[in-house]
Order: sequence, then C-alpha cells, then structure tokens
Amino acid sequence: MAASTSLPLFFFFFFSTLFFISQSQTTARNGLMINCGSSRSIVSNGLSWTPDSPYISTGFSASLKRPNTDPVFSTLRYFNETARKSCFVLPALRRIRYLVRTAYFYGGFDGGNVPPVFDQIVDGTFWGTVNTSKDYAMNRTSFYELILAASGKTISVCVAKNKKTTTYPFISAIQLIRLEGSVYNSTDFGKHALSTVSRHAFGYGGKTIRFPDDQFDRFWDPFLDAYQPFSTTSNVPVTGFWNIPPSKVFDTGLTPKEGKKMELQWPSVALQNSSYYIALYFRHHQVPGSPPWRAFNVSVNNVEFYRNLNVTPGGEVVFATRWPLFNFTRISLSASAQSAVGPVINAGEILQIVNLGGRTLTRDGIVLLLLINPISFALMHIVGLLICWVGCSYCLGSTKEKHAYATIGLEWRSLFASRELLDWRHVLLRRNLTGMGISGSLPPLIAKMSAVDEIWLGYNKFSGTIPDLRPLKRLKILDLENNELSGTIPSTLGMVLAKQQSHRENTSKSEKSWITSTT
Repeated sequence: MAASTSLPLFFFFFFSTLFFISQSQTTARNGLMINCGSSRSIVSNGLSWTPDSPYISTGFSASLKRPNTDPVFSTLRYFNETARKSCFVLPALRRIRYLVRTAYFYGGFDGGNVPPVFDQIVDGTFWGTVNTSKDYAMNRTSFYELILAASGKTISVCVAKNKKTTTYPFISAIQLIRLEGSVYNSTDFGKHALSTVSRHAFGYGGKTIRFPDDQFDRFWDPFLDAYQPFSTTSNVPVTGFWNIPPSKVFDTGLTPKEGKKMELQWPSVALQNSSYYIALYFRHHQVPGSPPWRAFNVSVNNVEFYRNLNVTPGGEVVFATRWPLFNFTRISLSASAQSAVGPVINAGEILQIVNLGGRTLTRDGIVLLLLINPISFALMHIVGLLICWVGCSYCLGSTKEKHAYATIGLEWRSLFASRELLDWRHVLLRRNLTGMGISGSLPPLIAKMSAVDEIWLGYNKFSGTIPDLRPLKRLKILDLENNELSGTIPSTLGMVLAKQQSHRENTSKSEKSWITSTT
C-alpha cells in the first residue's frame, strides 16, 4: 500500500494483488431480490427473485403486456394513494454495508406514453430523482444503485412524489446485497453513502458484466474508445483487491495505438459539482518481447492522481476516497521515463458521495405522534412500556427515551397502516403531512421539535391559533395553507424564519396572506 504525497487534502491508496486478504466468498444469491408487483417467485440471470408483498402493504400490482420483456420487469408496483411517499421495508443487519439497486421499466402501465418523474429516498436520505424517459424511449430499463450501511434492523426504500409528478410513481425491482467487509470500506458510512455514477470495463464490447462474474451483481458496462482495445485471458486472483472486482474486467483494456500517452473522457456524462469516490483498475498486458511490467503516471482533470504506478500482470488498483469533480472528467495516462511501453487501463468506478439525512431526536417523534393522533400516541406509549419491559434493542438512554424508541421503532407499523411512515429520519426533519385530514389545534409542544427544518401541514383541518415557534432554530419552511386557523400571525414567526418564507392561507375566519420574513 502506497500513498500519493500530492494534494494532502485527499488520500490516495494503492493496493497490489501481491498481498492477499483471506475472505469468505459470498454470492449475490445471498442477497434479497424483489420482483415488484409479482405474485410468484422466478429465476432470472441466475438469481432467485421473490414477490414484494412481504415488504410493503400499499400500492397496486400491474403486469406489462410487452413481448420479449425480461420476466423481472414484466410486472411492477405503482402508487396512486394520496400519500406523498410509499416505502418498502427490508430486513438488514445494523452497521453492515449493502448495495441497494432499484430498477424501473415503465411499459405504459398507466395507459400513457411518458414515464412519471418522482423521487427516491433510502433510509431518510434523498437519493435522487427518477426520470426514465430517455431509457424508456430506447426500450431500456433504468437502474439506480446506492451503497450504504444499515443504521438499524431494516432499510427503507421509498418512492415519493415531487412537483414534477403528474401520474403514479412506480417501481419494477429492488435488490439488497450484502457486501464483504473490505468492499468500499474507506468510506465513512456513518455519515455518507455512495451513489454509483459509472462503472465500466474498458476495451470491452460485450454484454454488461454482472453476476455470476461479479459475486455482488455489480454492473460493469462496456466502454470502447478511439484507443486500441485488447483482450486476453487474465485469471487475475481478485480476492486481494479491497473491492473484489470480477476477474473478467482484467481480460480487456485500452492502450495507445502509438506513443506513450492516452486521455479518456470518462464517464461520458457531465457530473454534478460534488465529491466522488474513484477507483481505477490496471493490469499489464504482456506480449512477446515486452518487459514484465509497465509504469505510468495517472492524472484526473490535469491533477496528479498517482505518480509512477508500476503495473504487473497481477493487476493493480488506485483509488481516491474523496475527489472533487465537476462537469466532464478526463483521465490522463502517460508512461514514465523508465517504461518501455505505453499505459493501459482496464476498468473504473466513480461513485458520488452522498451525505446522509440528519438524525431525529426522540422528543421530535413523540411530538409528531401527539400532533397526528393523541389517542393513538397514548396507546403506543403503553405498548412501548411493555416492549421495553421484556427487552428491546431500541431501548437506550433514559427511561423516557426507552419508551419513545420502543414506541417509534416497533409499534408505528401496527397502529398506522402506511409503512412509509417508518422512515423517521426523513419524517421528522422534512415531513410532508399535506392533505392527511388531520384536525384539531396545533399543540404548543410542536415547538419542541428542535431538529425539524421543514413543516408541511397544508390542506388539513387545523383550527385555533399558531403557537410560539421561536425554539425551532432550524426551521426554514412552514406551510399551513388551506386550514381553518384563526387569529393573527405571531410576530415571532418572522424571527424563526429569518430570510426564509412562510405562507398561510386559511379557508375561513382569518386573513389570507404571504409572509416574507426579514432581518
């Protein structure tokens, strides 16, 4: 293992297969493959797929009547309920890293020609917007992949409506695959997740490399360029690589046709201004009369990535755990002065570093339950006491916290039918309770939800006055439009929403106005 000394703000690691890690082998068969909308188990691409009914209780199944469709994508689940978000709840082991992949094939299930646009959220973290229009126009399935560590005994995978959603959100398939201890382990998964942007096998022109070649069923797409592709039989032992890539990606590669330099624009799409995990894979392609190694320098967007990399037939990988990228990316390789042959590259991965959603304070959960239904809250609290009394893995901290964790973590599902409300980190930081039919007054205890930054309570039946919200230091948005509130807007509200905007439009009894707070 060596490290580059340039750019000390970043850490670059080099790992050679001369050093092996003894690891037990797992396969994607040990993962959870969910065929959404299906009522039966099937086998596809060597993987066993199960129906989705054990993991969600909302939505509707649809079957696509399209010839030559992969059986996994011939069914889907869609959601036309008024709830903004709908979630699958998948079993997991706390702190274990998983690959989560969602798949979407529209197929015109709703009688339309254009797929809906909506968001996806995993364990309270906004993953991204699902827009499958380009893929669907080419009759292709859209895939999204995230790598994260489970924070509890379940992982929630949700689809959610946004402002661009005009029809029903849907989903075709979900994969949850447990990763080996060394795979992507340089990332702090207590704070971040990795969203896959690009994963390619260079110089390869065949079908996507996946399971069984890749035991975690990662997708390595083909990538050809103007440079000279080559192929060979490598049989590289990959157990010594931290990320355990498939040996097949070392069978092909790119090298200059002439000279000792090459430059690739990869990936082919422009990237958001963000930090990324980058892993580049190399193997010396030895031909008769050539030396047993080659050495070259690697740069990313004209910034040194690794200097004088010595590549042998055993294969090497160089990776950066946090590298800033924006727009198009260029990978430059130039032979070192002592190398008799030009550079080579076999495969690469780029994954965007995603900040996890904030943690919810226990008291915020209690207040939200009281806000929605005081009677249900009381019942849930009693059940929580019993759960903690017999022993509960969520019971931490003080007695009150134990009761709350038992209540929130275990009993929400049984007392509220919508499983999507299990996702507490998202629920309590940016909760949209618009149009939920909630009535009654806004309790003063709402001011104790100190971790919340957005409250969306429009189109309900709240009455009475707005309480003092000065304790909500993080609050940025308060939406109370189309309720039955009375009285005047508290003067303190402008202090809470400094330089933010709140609007309140009542259906009766009171003024209708927009408030833009100032400092």
